[in-house]
Amino acid sequence: MADLTIQDVVEGGLAASYAAASAAGDAVLNLAGDVFLHVKNGDVAAHTVTITVQDTSEVVPGFGAMSKANVQVSVPASGDRFIGPFPRAAFNDSLGKVQITYDAVTNVTIAALRLTRAV
Repeated sequence: MADLTIQDVVEGGLAASYAAASAAGDAVLNLAGDVFLHVKNGDVAAHTVTITVQDTSEVVPGFGAMSKANVQVSVPASGDRFIGPFPRAAFNDSLGKVQITYDAVTNVTIAALRLTRAV
């Protein structure tokens, strides 16, 4: 399992760096709940990325208690997907990290991103 480094998307732009998806899964620190992922799939087959929910209960104003499930996103062959952000209460583990797994990692790369506002 690899810890992904968060990259800040700023007003001047970002040339993001991508890491190879780890067969054992990846994790990213999500202290403010503002992290999102960009997953690229260079393979000839679609691959599923799963973000593991840590707390399946969620209270939604106006709706009450609801059940939260893992987020599963199919990334098409030769395609990409932005995934997130992830509410801390539902997705952070005891170390404040979001856990990411893949059905396969052939030609799959990932970047952890965060929007940064200029003050």
